[in-house]
Amino acid sequence: MHADLPRPDADALRHSDTLAAHLRAEILHGGGTIPFSRFMELCLYAPGLGYYSAGSTKFGGAGDFTTAPETGRLFAATVAGVLAETLRQLDGRARVLEIGGGSGAFAEVALKRLLQLDALPDRYAILEPSADLRQRQRERLERSLIPPVFELVEWLDRPFEDEWDGVLFANEVIDALPTPRFTVRHGEVLEEHVALDGNGDFVRVDRPADVLLTAAVRHVERYLEAPLPDGYRSELLPQLPYWLQAVAGGLRSGAMLWFDYGHPRREYYQPQRGDGTLRAFYRQRMHEDVLRWPGLQDLTASVDFTALAEAGTGAGFDLAGYCSQASFLLGNGIDRLLAEAEARTDEAGVLRLRQELKRLTLPEQMGERFQAMAFSRDVDLGAAFLLGDLTWRL
Repeated sequence: MHADLPRPDADALRHSDTLAAHLRAEILHGGGTIPFSRFMELCLYAPGLGYYSAGSTKFGGAGDFTTAPETGRLFAATVAGVLAETLRQLDGRARVLEIGGGSGAFAEVALKRLLQLDALPDRYAILEPSADLRQRQRERLERSLIPPVFELVEWLDRPFEDEWDGVLFANEVIDALPTPRFTVRHGEVLEEHVALDGNGDFVRVDRPADVLLTAAVRHVERYLEAPLPDGYRSELLPQLPYWLQAVAGGLRSGAMLWFDYGHPRREYYQPQRGDGTLRAFYRQRMHEDVLRWPGLQDLTASVDFTALAEAGTGAGFDLAGYCSQASFLLGNGIDRLLAEAEARTDEAGVLRLRQELKRLTLPEQMGERFQAMAFSRDVDLGAAFLLGDLTWRL
């Protein structure tokens, strides 16, 4: 029990109990266990019940966590400048595809900034699996954008099925992919599953890993040039290369730009990080009881940026750059945008803007924990990563 976690209200608990009953039924139907990745998938995305599929507030101060676009306008406006430069390099019809649009905050600011820069795409698509979030995004953008710009926006059920040119953008998406958990015991790779104890509560158990997960763990060990310690437990996304190619679809020319929190592989799988990076977020509090209150809390794991680099280059793209979020934002003019915004606001507004900048760039906040990585094909993103290159750490 976590005494510092505020208890959900009765309606929320009933909602969680409904999802928990669904999980128990699947566990029993599955022979007594399900892989943790499946448990995470249902907790986050079960239709009408999962964390991202139900109607509670997720983002911002009233939700469970705050993403960079929710802090204010500076993040999205800065990134939009890079999008604009990339779109200008693509002759003809270019698109932007945002994966997981959150509250719609990024799309709102980015589209307004692209309009100012005379660099609007031909289409701005949001690939959003949550019907609830999709509706919130639509209402927000319809309310805040002028009609000709709003008409560029569309929502997709699946990635583009035709060939396309443009930019794929994703902020804090990979960390929410349902991740397998593994442990190494006496040299054997085991996969973490979820089972039920005698009281019907969720518990973790280990089962022999399949060929795909075992091969992925061995790949990590070869990279590290050493076996993982006995009893070591962590996460790994063997499906990441296939997922990345699926969401990129027929992207011919353009770029992919990813922001997330994580580490290069040698830091991710350090011996002292022997229980991985998995955690839960609930009401702005981070904790480790990931089996608690299914559907009411976000479950997330850090990103192995070396794995992301392998997936992107394996899909036929060039690694355009890798740096901290602070380096990316400072290297692409966030200080200039701050000065312009300060000139248009009052003293209280200036204070809010400076707090926003600190949150986005200070090392102890988002600045170093979050990182940016880009891939390109037939466009040059080199200028966007001139400050603070970290590719040598991959």
